[in-house]
Amino acid sequence: MTKEKKGGKLIVFSAPSGSGKTTIVRHLLRNDDLNLEFSVSATSRSPRGKEVHGKDYYFLSLHDFKHKMKNEEFLEWEEVYRDNFYGTLHSEIERIWAMGKNVIFDIDVVGGLRIKKKYPERTLAVFIKPPSVEELKIRLKKRSTESEEKINMRIAKASVEMATAPRFDFIILNDTLEHALEEAERLVAEHIAKPIFKDVSEEE
Repeated sequence: MTKEKKGGKLIVFSAPSGSGKTTIVRHLLRNDDLNLEFSVSATSRSPRGKEVHGKDYYFLSLHDFKHKMKNEEFLEWEEVYRDNFYGTLHSEIERIWAMGKNVIFDIDVVGGLRIKKKYPERTLAVFIKPPSVEELKIRLKKRSTESEEKINMRIAKASVEMATAPRFDFIILNDTLEHALEEAERLVAEHIAKPIFKDVSEEE
């Protein structure tokens, strides 16, 4: 780990697919005062739509992903669906901290909670809650990027993910996007303003 981190904060946004967390994260990234850099996750799945390697995700083969897992190159990883892995590379966090910036994550709930556990003092963990599961299904269908079967899998997973919400530092109900954006900005600004206390895990 780098010893001096001028930014050094971690901001996690997690939610079921379709909750609007990506829209919120993109909005925050446009605010230069927050000094944020997006943490690009690695995944073993194929690109969807216009996704770009190195920008949206690091697209790895299943073999390469498992090789990096074996070499302990991930801060966290999760098999979201069968042979469909997502994870955060240690090298990605180091890259952003070396720039003197704060890291912002758009990440699965399990991965988000693992980052919070690893760096409890540096991390702000926010859960974005959709108005309802019914509204979530409508949003996913509007994307037109996945089959009905895949959407139903995401909806089933969403109910499990919603149960993890109380384990996050804050919950933002995304019923009105403008309100959700304002609340997210306030929470992140307050977190960044706090002094950094060294996490126990950093002394290992």
